[in-house]
Amino acid sequence: MLETWVVAPTCLPVVLRRCHACASDRFRANGKFRVNAHHKLIDAWLLVLCTRCGETAKLTVLERTNVRSVRPALLARLHDNDPVLAAELLQDPALRRRNRIALDWTDAWHLDTGGSDHADLDREVIDVTVRFAARIPVRPVRLIAEGRGLTRAEVERLIEEGNLVSATRLTGKQSDDFTFTLKH
Repeated sequence: MLETWVVAPTCLPVVLRRCHACASDRFRANGKFRVNAHHKLIDAWLLVLCTRCGETAKLTVLERTNVRSVRPALLARLHDNDPVLAAELLQDPALRRRNRIALDWTDAWHLDTGGSDHADLDREVIDVTVRFAARIPVRPVRLIAEGRGLTRAEVERLIEEGNLVSATRLTGKQSDDFTFTLKH
């Protein structure tokens, strides 16, 4: 039997960046943007707030860009402080690299197992496809432990015994879809 699990975000991740006011390294994005036009040029920033002191920092989205080259739909979303756009932009590796930030997804995602309870533990073989709704780096061992109601040590033991197999490496972190097979 094939099950499908989905790893989905529950909120925006914490932005890891040094605060110049209090030396904290955690900022919370609230989906607010600042847009500034200079004649034919436009700048846009995603605003993030320090979790310790509340200081505002700006993450550059657009810098000295010709207004005519910005899609009107994007401009409208920036002006409307679209939280979905904020989530999309935080997922963009180019934006993270340009602003020298990293993301902390701790407590910002959940695993939806499709309502499967653990009553099917007596089946011989269980095939599971794990889909990611966003690029959230999570350890597959943790996902499998949470989804099957096992401890991480039990999952690691199943991997060592060959009863838990996948074409994808199950150690380390994963943010791309993968499948695994659990044998009893």
